[in-house]
Amino acid sequence: MPSKLVKLDHVGIVVDDLAAATAFFTALGMTIEGRAPIEGKWVDRINAIDSVKVDIVMLRTPDGQGLELTKFHHPELVKVEPAVAPPNAAGLRNLMFQVESVDDSVAMLRAHGGELIGEVVNYENIYRLCYVRGPAGVIVALAEALS
Repeated sequence: MPSKLVKLDHVGIVVDDLAAATAFFTALGMTIEGRAPIEGKWVDRINAIDSVKVDIVMLRTPDGQGLELTKFHHPELVKVEPAVAPPNAAGLRNLMFQVESVDDSVAMLRAHGGELIGEVVNYENIYRLCYVRGPAGVIVALAEALS
């Protein structure tokens, strides 16, 4: 019998400033579940990199979904080009969160380095939507239900 998917455990984001990234996502409403330095042979083997040393912060949304923020100390962070990819670039493009107020959320995220991409739009009087660029160039999509 084939294995079945059980759940999405978490999404991982590698960042260069762990404190700033943590502040950004906690301002959005996530809570810190834990912090830990990680190193050892198991993490070297799973990453196929020798002598990995990272710090992580595990965050949770109010409904229990997970986000892992990772800061590499060894080896050094590898920067890729373009550092800030546009919304139509291939790969993981955004994390969408439903919020009570898009306007309040954008204001909070701007105070933590977030940058609005484009405009806040009304989608068929169902949602107000926008994209905000956050830590490590990650795009956070915000959705406010209108009904």
